[in-house]
Amino acid sequence: MHHQHHGPAPAPESGVDEAEVAKFDAIAHRFWDPQGEFGTLHTLNPARVAFISERVSLRGLRVADVGCGGGLLAEALARAGAQVTALDLAPGMIDVARLHAAGEGLAIDYRAQAVETLAAEAPGAFDVVTCMEMLEHVPQPSAVMRSLALLLKPDGSLFVSTLNRNARSFMLAIVGAEYLTRLVPRGTHEYERLIRPSELALWARESGLRIEELAGLEYNPVTRAARLTTDVSVNYLAQLRRDGARA
Repeated sequence: MHHQHHGPAPAPESGVDEAEVAKFDAIAHRFWDPQGEFGTLHTLNPARVAFISERVSLRGLRVADVGCGGGLLAEALARAGAQVTALDLAPGMIDVARLHAAGEGLAIDYRAQAVETLAAEAPGAFDVVTCMEMLEHVPQPSAVMRSLALLLKPDGSLFVSTLNRNARSFMLAIVGAEYLTRLVPRGTHEYERLIRPSELALWARESGLRIEELAGLEYNPVTRAARLTTDVSVNYLAQLRRDGARA
């Protein structure tokens, strides 16, 4: 078997899709513009924060936000009283995140670092780990899941948000959001990389975690509002915990 290598060799383990990192790095400076490419995230964020804060009391907790982008969730978690370490592989994103947090007077430990590196440095160090809209952009999500699980304290919670893979999500998230309404840039999502809850559950089990709860995340492009629902067919959130752990 001969594999052709394009560009830099992938990072260890779950690897890095250089093209994905570059794609987000290139538009990092637009991250905090609610009218920009990341506008939809600004709308979704309060619902994501609500899903987390309804399930864990964030004040004083150590939280790792993996794939933090420009810091939308990290800042919200810090405001809720969490001690936040936030990682992203796009250096432009981390620069933007640091500048914005400084302007807001928030102390967040931002790192342009791979999750595998943090997992090796600080295993079991975090009460909560969040990984929003990232698993569908990495070559080996199951390997990333193992690193996310390693970061958690024994009864810690992992919160993931991603996109389901089915005909409806294809129509709404790709055809609708990328081509018709232009809510997100074209090419943001590749259909075959989207993740079914059953697949997330399997990777979780392989990492000693289980899905505790799922919720749908519904976005209304007309009102530009997001809410949590029971419909997980397109965007959804999951809380995962270490097997056998009870709150």
